[in-house]
Amino acid sequence: MRVLLIAGIVFVHIPYDPATSPYLGTHGIGDWIRIYLGDSLFRIGVPCLSAISGYLLFRRGLSDFDYQKVMRTKARTVLLPFLLWNLSFLLLVLVAQSLGIGHGYLPNVADATPREVTSHALALEAWPVNLPLYFLRDLLLCLALSPVIGHLVARYPRTTLLLFLAYAVLPVPSGIFLKKSILFGFSLGAFAALHQVDVQRLDAHARPVITVVGLASVMLAAGLYATGPQYPQWLDVSRDLVSMSGIFGAWALSGLLIQTRLGSRLGTGSGLSFWIFCAHYPLLVALWMIWNRTEGVPYLAFYILAPIVTIAVLLASHALLNHLAPGILAILTGNRVRSPVTCPSVRAQAQGRPANLPLSKGDRL
Repeated sequence: MRVLLIAGIVFVHIPYDPATSPYLGTHGIGDWIRIYLGDSLFRIGVPCLSAISGYLLFRRGLSDFDYQKVMRTKARTVLLPFLLWNLSFLLLVLVAQSLGIGHGYLPNVADATPREVTSHALALEAWPVNLPLYFLRDLLLCLALSPVIGHLVARYPRTTLLLFLAYAVLPVPSGIFLKKSILFGFSLGAFAALHQVDVQRLDAHARPVITVVGLASVMLAAGLYATGPQYPQWLDVSRDLVSMSGIFGAWALSGLLIQTRLGSRLGTGSGLSFWIFCAHYPLLVALWMIWNRTEGVPYLAFYILAPIVTIAVLLASHALLNHLAPGILAILTGNRVRSPVTCPSVRAQAQGRPANLPLSKGDRL
């Protein structure tokens, strides 16, 4: 699911400006599809990834939870990649803007104050210059608060989840988080792990759940298209609710996909998904700058080609780096290197045995 969710996040970050906004309605159904994919359907990615992280962190319970070990591990697997990707992109932007290139596409770091540059570098008060990495920044906050979150979810699950849900959807200050839904998603995953919720019971209702979440995303896109970009507060709340309902929709979808050959192959792509997540935004911005210097190419053509080119380039570069410099790739992906196949259906096929083996929750995550 990480691979699929992050591929969807690529569509969320396809650049546009006021002249090419989908809310102008100049391209009819094409603009509606852009809103549906970028502002509705694929917004489920961040809450879902947060829930996966919370579940995996607490899957062994609180009794075996070693906070110091967790933070040491996450410093290597989350903090270091965040710093490497964001600081390297910040340096690239600084050099480009100093040469008069790229102004208006990204935050002006060439003329920024030291405090502003530091904030863009570390995402202390503003979004990181490599925008999608806000997820890693907020995930680090959840990890730092994980003992508190774990105990609250274990002792007061309903109250905690309701409070975090209200915090995520209501117009209240974000506080220390950049994206409020990350805290709720992380806590929901922790709840499922700590209370040993049999989440596979949802598999029996997979198709109805997927249908409901899918219809909700379609209705949301219709509302956004009709009222955006300055849509009413109730619609903004609805968008957050639909994105978090995607946690259940994505899990239900995984129950169907994992029984297919494609789903089994996707289950081995942790390092690739992280590579795509960290690298897609700079590449999309570069393609956007190139498109703006072309003439006669309609924006919809750019919208279709940009994610295809981005994912193709990242697939090829990941494979090349994995072959030529696996050590560097391991550092850049937080040690998420290709490991022996653990998905039962793939492992069974590799060993020449029947693939109809029971699946554990960890295999699907």
